[in-house]
Amino acid sequence: MIDYKKTKAPKNTITRDMTQLIEPVGNVYETVAIIAKRSNQIASSLKRELDAKLQDFSMPQEAIEETFENREQIEISRSYERMPKPTLIATQEFIDGELVYNTGSKDDALK
Repeated sequence: MIDYKKTKAPKNTITRDMTQLIEPVGNVYETVAIIAKRSNQIASSLKRELDAKLQDFSMPQEAIEETFENREQIEISRSYERMPKPTLIATQEFIDGELVYNTGSKDDALK
């Protein structure tokens, strides 16, 4: 599993030069589709990871009525909130050339 906490993606949105961003694919729509697909994969992976960690804090149905704060649970949630968003991670992976994709164009099939 990839450790998204150690990614070098920025934590805030930054302006990108679209001409450089679309250079590997040649089409802005395909570039956005590739990044969006990877972003969805990262988001679902992070959600599964967070759910697994928070599962330790789950309570039986009778205890749900009593609400109390659990410091560990709050710190886990905050650490995930501080991480870069999945879109920023996917964009950084695309820029770094870490993504493998197939555009499916006829020109690629001839190569």
